[in-house]
Amino acid sequence: MGSRMKGKVAIVTGGSSGIGAATAQMFAQQGARVMIAARGKDAGEALVKKLKGRAAFCRTDVTVEADIKAMVEATVSRWGRVDCLVNNACSSVPRVPIEEYSAEYFSSQIMLVLGSVFICMKYVVPIMKKQRSGSIINIASTAGMTHDGSSALYGAGKAALIHVSKIWALEVAEHGIRVNCISPGGIMTPIFLGGHDKHDEAENKELLDKLAAFYVKSTPVGRAGWPEDIAHAALFLGSDESTYVTGQNLAVEGGRHTLGRSFAEYRERFAERSRVLQP
Repeated sequence: MGSRMKGKVAIVTGGSSGIGAATAQMFAQQGARVMIAARGKDAGEALVKKLKGRAAFCRTDVTVEADIKAMVEATVSRWGRVDCLVNNACSSVPRVPIEEYSAEYFSSQIMLVLGSVFICMKYVVPIMKKQRSGSIINIASTAGMTHDGSSALYGAGKAALIHVSKIWALEVAEHGIRVNCISPGGIMTPIFLGGHDKHDEAENKELLDKLAAFYVKSTPVGRAGWPEDIAHAALFLGSDESTYVTGQNLAVEGGRHTLGRSFAEYRERFAERSRVLQP
């Protein structure tokens, strides 16, 4: 076991699968105590068991303020503090034609992508202020940096998250709290497959391996990205190695966002991606 997060307590939302699970595991392996917050009870509890006493699970829907409050209270009750918050919970936002948007749909999706981060910070920042220390890591996306083919609403929410993280970084810096973003791009997680619970573990691995081979063609570094790539970045930002880093957006995407494509090209790529995933 490493020691880069020794003595720290972290909350990872969306921590039962994909990027969240990889981050929770890496933090625990580096000495942290981790509260895994997610809707998936079975997957969350299985990960807690795997981490052998270094983690706990709190069923949390980040679109529900009462759940977030209970998550933070459970963490403090168990371990007495919160040193790192990883706002990772999200899902893909379906692409909807402009003329089909409703106010209700807009509100629900923006709450998931952006509003949930506001509410998580509402409950964690006061604790960190009392501690005079803390690291908040918001998982954004290259969709918030450039047009990568994601839906307009998802891209808008992630762009707002990147920007507001810079504002928050200035607001809380005097309290010893840092706020940074990580923008993943092309990371092989079950979100591409409709969620980790749509297929069993073996099927997920087979489909993601196919997808990884597909992404090699369009990634300058010559390989697809994996959840551990984001976890390594989060480990740096959550540890004391980055105490002079705040208000930053770290793109972890193998150079993919430097490649410009038309929307028609993206449509063709999505169709090809769907073909790749066919049994």
